[in-house]
Amino acid sequence: MTTVANDPAGTQPGSPERSLHDTWQLAGIDVPNRVLLAPLAGIGNWFVRFQAQRHGAGMTVSEMVSSFAIHYRNEKTCTELLRVDERERSGGPLAIQLFGQDVEVMRSAAAYVAEHARPDVIDLNMGCPVPKIMGSGAGAAMLKDPDTAVAVAKAAGEGSGLPVTVKLRSGVKKGEADGYTLAARLVEEADVKAITFHPRSAQVQHKGEPDLELAAKLVAELPVPVILSGGMNEPEWITDAWKSTGAEAIMLARGALGDPWLFARVLGLRENDPTRQEIAGELLWVMEQAVTHLGESRATGYLRKFYPWYVTTLGDGHTLQNTLQRAASIDEARTAILEAVPDPATVDESGMPGSTLRAAAPQPA
Repeated sequence: MTTVANDPAGTQPGSPERSLHDTWQLAGIDVPNRVLLAPLAGIGNWFVRFQAQRHGAGMTVSEMVSSFAIHYRNEKTCTELLRVDERERSGGPLAIQLFGQDVEVMRSAAAYVAEHARPDVIDLNMGCPVPKIMGSGAGAAMLKDPDTAVAVAKAAGEGSGLPVTVKLRSGVKKGEADGYTLAARLVEEADVKAITFHPRSAQVQHKGEPDLELAAKLVAELPVPVILSGGMNEPEWITDAWKSTGAEAIMLARGALGDPWLFARVLGLRENDPTRQEIAGELLWVMEQAVTHLGESRATGYLRKFYPWYVTTLGDGHTLQNTLQRAASIDEARTAILEAVPDPATVDESGMPGSTLRAAAPQPA
């Protein structure tokens, strides 16, 4: 769907109203809708991405992966963090997100990712607020080193031969706008194809209101798509933020943890919150995929960070939570869930990921 020039939100008379169901293009790649899964550090593995697709996500991004770990062929990184399930490839474009401040290491890592993981896009993290990441000169620290940021982005494109996108914060400290300034240089000098903009500083992390006015200003000035991130928890607020900024698309992150149905609600494909049976069924599905990914023993510990999200959505309070956190095996955890919700829903993976949801999307008149 096109919009009137200089009216990205489609608000001027004669401009067709935009919809989050609209398809769009990122560097010539078709994206089936405008609700995307954000990179989730330590979380966004293949089955979390596949889950988001099942619930309607039009594009997914991996958890951030160290370019140094790839360059030096760390086995866990190359076999687990870069794992792509073939079912993902039919559900919309996939981006692998890398971080790192060394130009040649990034060039090498991007080349490896392009050959072995075969994503559609390389995404670069230049917004992570974690002190350990920033202390290495990567993540949001790159907002203060724009020359290196531009060189790293160019190297990623040259090494991979793929479109490169970059995720930015507005600045390092509250009130700063280094990310806003860097965005233009990344596009003009490094041929970055899209910017994901989280309009909060690294200093505040996930607190406070995103600066939507700054995001709208960036949208108006950049000649490439701007994807809005940050504070995406409630469907009405998300839709209003998307419309008011004129962003090309939005990314769901923390708000979808334990609540992948948020994708469908934002897309207007369901109104109701998930039932207890749906929540329990989804959690059991996640557990099965974790075992496939990591094996029974490692999955038992790994899933302890997933349980709180689903139990909170389930509304079962501390009793089930404590039981799951103490569970010594997947079978023990599964039994506790089935005792709390004896008739969980069955997760249907048949057909193309998200096909049922996308088929239900309203068609333009």
